[in-house]
Amino acid sequence: MKSAGKRQKNTSSADREALAEVAAIYAELEHRLAALPRDCRGSTRCCRFRLTGEIPVLTRGEALVAARGVRASGRRQLKPHPEGACPLLGKDGLCQIYAHRPFGCRTHFCGPAGGVVPRRLVADLIQRLEALDEKLGGNGSRNLPEAVADAL
Repeated sequence: MKSAGKRQKNTSSADREALAEVAAIYAELEHRLAALPRDCRGSTRCCRFRLTGEIPVLTRGEALVAARGVRASGRRQLKPHPEGACPLLGKDGLCQIYAHRPFGCRTHFCGPAGGVVPRRLVADLIQRLEALDEKLGGNGSRNLPEAVADAL
């Protein structure tokens, strides 16, 4: 019993460190994006996975942050969206975890919002997320619904 409790405490500490590292990466990303001509209007068009054919992928650290946002919204599990959209959209059609949204959502792969952010501007941040994924024992980037569901 003692070792299980100790392991849980270490995992909790690792999770806290991971959450802090992802927050630092997201803050740096926001700083870099502020200098770009971008205009996300919150249409959530990019969240319509079936329509766009695009699904963001998340590392383990990003999934932990997103799962925190899901829990903060009062949810304990993800249910598929009936229209094939992101399962993080609420009944009002808006992102329920906007402050906790993943890197891919923050870089607005949506064309009307400015398209994909040039990789050269964010490659180091992506590498930091990947290094954190490895440190956390993740298996690389996974699609959003699967990654967040597993982190819950």
